[in-house]
Amino acid sequence: MDAIHSPGRPDSHTSKGSKEDPMALNTLPTVSASHNENAAHHGDPIAATSSFEMRKTTSDMRNTRGMLGLHPQAPIDEEHDLAEQQDWWWAKVRIALREPFAEFFGTMILVLFGDGAVAQVLLSAGQKSAPGGDGYGNYQSINWGWGLGVMLGIYVAGDSGAYLNPAITFTNCVLRKLPWRRFPIYLLAQFLGGFVAGPGIRTVPPSPTATAGIFCTYPQPFDTKSGQFFDEFIASAILMFVIYALKDDSNKGQFSASGAWFPLAMFFLIFGIGACFGWQTGYAINLARDFGPRLMSYAVGYGHEVWSAGGYYFWIPIVAPFCGCLFGGILYDVFLYTGPDSLMNQPWFGLKDLARPKAAIMERVEKQKAEGLV
Repeated sequence: MDAIHSPGRPDSHTSKGSKEDPMALNTLPTVSASHNENAAHHGDPIAATSSFEMRKTTSDMRNTRGMLGLHPQAPIDEEHDLAEQQDWWWAKVRIALREPFAEFFGTMILVLFGDGAVAQVLLSAGQKSAPGGDGYGNYQSINWGWGLGVMLGIYVAGDSGAYLNPAITFTNCVLRKLPWRRFPIYLLAQFLGGFVAGPGIRTVPPSPTATAGIFCTYPQPFDTKSGQFFDEFIASAILMFVIYALKDDSNKGQFSASGAWFPLAMFFLIFGIGACFGWQTGYAINLARDFGPRLMSYAVGYGHEVWSAGGYYFWIPIVAPFCGCLFGGILYDVFLYTGPDSLMNQPWFGLKDLARPKAAIMERVEKQKAEGLV
């Protein structure tokens, strides 16, 4: 964009002392004020007037987005931001809630593909018309479905950070200074995305004709309560540890799975967790992927057994992913991560802040404001 600015007129966004906006996108070249001043000087009043009347719609929504805990500047292409169509009411709603909408639809795509794979395998079991005469798919088909769902969900939710999992959002708030103010609205968007993606005979495991497992996870009958918890805990810890490794450009050596390769790497990560660690509990590893569809299955008539099955197993996919993801994130940051943005790289691993929580919170908020994060 510097090429279209007049000499000697520094761009206000890149002036000396300013910091790069961490949420800024790579935007297309757009008309700048200096260009239109030149247009007016050369006798083109229409170009000058029309451009000065235009304003960024995101500027009008900064206060609203701030109240929601989002970054004041919406992640939108600058050229689109200046367009006329952004001035009508729905465009403003879309700008104000751009990241929550992205998390909602990303999570919805994740659950649609995953639950769709489970449904196809379960409901087609024994179908003689299928190739091989024994249904359309097997356990590996389910792993492929969930892996594809995660990969495509990440592409859908790119502008929000594509967390798609409350436990991952929570871990980034604790360890990587993601503003806590974003956690509630991200959690709500992720939960609702899983809820709407969820729904015969409505039966719950361990019934041999159960179909409730299409929507959410249920443990194997032999699995103990501690076994159920640590199955989900370990899978969630692996998930978070590897995600941090994939996103850490300072530790890639000769390889890189970040950037454009990250969604594909996540596909293989989810497929691997399912293939190697998923049988005993169904590898929920995500509150939004399990609790939302479970609530939907209860609403459409599966009964109270969706809560009582497996010895009231339903709470484990809610709690264990938060514990496991936090543990996996701490493990990576303590031993491998060297960046300054981690709590684990502060003196005494940030434990001194526990003695003065109010001051620590205020310092963190002030720093985030200075960096333009909130």
